[in-house]
Amino acid sequence: MPALWNEADWDEHERVEVVHDRASGLTAIIALHSTHLGPGAGGTRFWHYAEPEMAMRDALRLSRGMSFKNAMAGLPMGGGKAVVVLDKDGTKTTEMLHAFGDAVEALGGNYVTAEDVGASEADMVEISKRTAHVCGLPADEGDAGGDPGPFTAHGIYLGIKAAVAHKMGRDSMDGVRVAVQGCGSVGGGVARLLAKDGAQLILADIHAESAQDLAQETGGEVVDVNTIMSTPCDVLSPNALGAVLHEDSIAALDCAIVAGGANNQLARPEHGKLLHARGILYAPDYVINAGGIINVSWEYLCRQAGKKCTIEQVHERIAQIPGRLQSIWEKSEAEGRPSNEVADAMARELIGRG
Repeated sequence: MPALWNEADWDEHERVEVVHDRASGLTAIIALHSTHLGPGAGGTRFWHYAEPEMAMRDALRLSRGMSFKNAMAGLPMGGGKAVVVLDKDGTKTTEMLHAFGDAVEALGGNYVTAEDVGASEADMVEISKRTAHVCGLPADEGDAGGDPGPFTAHGIYLGIKAAVAHKMGRDSMDGVRVAVQGCGSVGGGVARLLAKDGAQLILADIHAESAQDLAQETGGEVVDVNTIMSTPCDVLSPNALGAVLHEDSIAALDCAIVAGGANNQLARPEHGKLLHARGILYAPDYVINAGGIINVSWEYLCRQAGKKCTIEQVHERIAQIPGRLQSIWEKSEAEGRPSNEVADAMARELIGRG
């Protein structure tokens, strides 16, 4: 039996394709975890991986997360994800994008792609020249679609407010200390929304100038990226890459809540038990960060149906995120189980794998 099938992250994926196009230099992995609710939907990550195994692991974990995310968001979409393996220089060409579009088209609509780390709206436009199964395309004012980052940030912002209300009994963010790890499109958007509510921001990013610029804009303070995880705060909001919550980092946390947009924040599912044991309220990442996929999924579904969806319709669906989190936390407390385990069980039921 192939070693891949023995990986914990394999998790009964329906289909995994490794794509190589010699002419363009494209190497990509497209992973479909579940199409039980609809076509597997999830963005494409453009990234340099030191080892091929890391790229495969990323694709498997991210696609499973999309199955759970889309199911919990009430979307008629399954879960899929792709990674395009870049060289050390991050080379990405139009030819590679077109070849990737051809690979998506060859799946016959079973996979719908969108933006992820390392991708842009312009990349989606190039991919769309070779396949219709792409979302996150430029949208007219007031229509669903476009950059999913602001929609993801809005959902996380709502989720953080719900977490503060649940854990701290506060209906205001005024004076609440929030440590934001990652100051890009999503983390920056979350920080700006929280700053308007009077939150005290602590910021860190691997690009120090990004954190400094955001701090100047929001009145926050900057700490070193290596200390943000242990900085005293009320809320830690991870909004960079995943696997930041493990034995060592959880032991060093000095917060009441972890609520952020990074995918796969738990290095392994069992690390949710450590957060639970410490009494730290955890917002399962694929529930709180669903705003972006809600936006682009409705863009795609409406386009397929020959109509348009409005931003107002998208925000109505994003506004349901706090209620979903609340139901998870209440069940977690009633059953004495970590919130990630509760959310995973709910999602598995929805995709027919309970």
